[in-house]
Amino acid sequence: MTREFSQVDVFGSEPHGLSGNPVAVVHAAEGVDDAAMAAFARWTNLSETTFLLPPTTPEADYRLRIWTPGGELPFAGHPTLGSAHAWVEAGGVPRTPGRLVQECGVGLVELRQDAAGWAFAAPPLRRSGPVDDALRARIADVLGLEPAQILDAVWVDNGPGWIGVRLPDARTVLGLTPDFARFADLRLGVVGPHPAGAPAAVEVRAFVPGIGVPEDPVTGSLNAGLAQWLAGDVLPADYVAAQGTALGRAGRVRVRSEGEARWIGGDTVTTVRGSVHLPAARD
Repeated sequence: MTREFSQVDVFGSEPHGLSGNPVAVVHAAEGVDDAAMAAFARWTNLSETTFLLPPTTPEADYRLRIWTPGGELPFAGHPTLGSAHAWVEAGGVPRTPGRLVQECGVGLVELRQDAAGWAFAAPPLRRSGPVDDALRARIADVLGLEPAQILDAVWVDNGPGWIGVRLPDARTVLGLTPDFARFADLRLGVVGPHPAGAPAAVEVRAFVPGIGVPEDPVTGSLNAGLAQWLAGDVLPADYVAAQGTALGRAGRVRVRSEGEARWIGGDTVTTVRGSVHLPAARD
């Protein structure tokens, strides 16, 4: 069956796209079974591929399924923003103007649109708190660091299973050469501050080789977890994070705090439009 398809650049810093993280979006994906979704996600070989479906609850505008080359995720940030952009661009009408509610594996995720673009409310963390000493030592080892270089390491898991690793500075973050062969199931996000006055407050990198993505270019879910951990304490309540520099990208993630809520936003630009042939589910 032929279905509408969009590829959206998310969190880029250039008006034409191509500087952030692309997400593949399949519209009107009713009837596409899990095997076809998984196969298409492997074929696109992007960090994530999403499938837009009718919601199962009246509170939501649409339902989203999110796949990596290695399997399905309950939540991911750049697919959330890119899929919202694609849904509206294809003619979707929000129940509330300027607001969307996405149904996905973690439940309902709220989005809003303003002059800066779309942003999502960071979902609650499923797991938080410091990692144990053995895991911290393992993290230092696979990242090629001395243990003392890790200032802190905590769970910031909002679905994908992230561990946040705080390093002394952006230079250390950008200099990492991880040993991906030894990661196994680790899903690590590292963060370190840029000097005062730099265009971005921090540099972020995300390593998830276990799901077929050795390094993710720009990562909304990770930045959401890092903001819930650090914003208003170690970092300002509102700030901009840079990500993708080590991969030749120029991602920019906007973090805004409102009380305990953290809103994660970035630019979204459609770079590819067309159709895709996917088999319908068999009875």
